Amino acid sequence: MKTFSATPADIEKKWVLIDAEGVVLGRLAAIVATRLRGKHKPTFTPHMDMGDNVIVINADKVQLTGKKREESFYWHTGYPGGIKSRTKAEILEGKHPERVVEKAVERMLPKNRLARTQMSHLRVFAGAEHGMEAQQPEVIDVKAMNPKNTRTA
Repeated sequence: MKTFSATPADIEKKWVLIDAEGVVLGRLAAIVATRLRGKHKPTFTPHMDMGDNVIVINADKVQLTGKKREESFYWHTGYPGGIKSRTKAEILEGKHPERVVEKAVERMLPKNRLARTQMSHLRVFAGAEHGMEAQQPEVIDVKAMNPKNTRTA
């Protein structure tokens, strides 16, 4: 018996819808990253893009535990002295709250070309409305998977 290695003809992609309302950010990001990579499939092959297309709605209602709302995201502008920061609370209350979820998922994927391709299969929306009804996504209830996925404080 030989080891199975998937080819592009073997790959079957689905559309998945996840509601982030009341879900802890890190646990949500771990589930989404697993779906994007395709590690939930028995035919997972590390060098192939086997993951599903993931739609995350209500990203502005994601929960952060402890003092993580006051922790900052840092980036550098490329100019001398150009380090900038913004807290997660400022981003969630600002113009683009979906970026908190995108960054959390991005940082759980490997840093390579394949992961950048897999990130293009992620769509995050701040509200409950999304324009992906035509794809007929399968709904995954992250809250029901584990009681720790929701914040109870």
